[in-house]
Amino acid sequence: MAVAIVLFYSCEESAKANPGAVGDKKMELNITSSAFAEGGLIPPKYTCDGADISPPLQWDSAPEAASSIALISDDPDAPVGTWVHWVLFNLPPDTKELAENIPPDETLPNGARQGTSDFGRIGYGGPCPPGGTHRYFFKIYALDTAIDLPAGAKKAQLVKAMEGHIIAQGQLIGKYKRQ
Repeated sequence: MAVAIVLFYSCEESAKANPGAVGDKKMELNITSSAFAEGGLIPPKYTCDGADISPPLQWDSAPEAASSIALISDDPDAPVGTWVHWVLFNLPPDTKELAENIPPDETLPNGARQGTSDFGRIGYGGPCPPGGTHRYFFKIYALDTAIDLPAGAKKAQLVKAMEGHIIAQGQLIGKYKRQ
């Protein structure tokens, strides 16, 4: 009997932690960029070797249950550990794209808030690897809630706030090597 109760509790808690998920799998959002293909090279324009502006991004419509969209961009190949390039949250749920060159404002006109990157500043900071080819992940999340964090929040704070609220997600990987 105790095993059945634990199993039931475990399944119930799993469902609460992953609303909209089927088993442990969340709905997928397809995210693309008109600037580079999946696994392709990110043009220098979007890096520290160029204008260092954010690339254009497009993604599928969020599920109806979505209340907001979040985006995290990071580099897991950095020598000091994963390096955070962009933290953006509370995009309206009907948002399906970001134009290139999102300004480094704490709060955008649509109400979205930008966090602090590992460069120590608000907004996007492009690829700038110290050596070799690095991978850059652009991860999109549809959430069943708005995130109650101030602008300037760090990735770890956003990840913690998103726990149990991700109903769909996707990622786009680009690569960059300095010349």
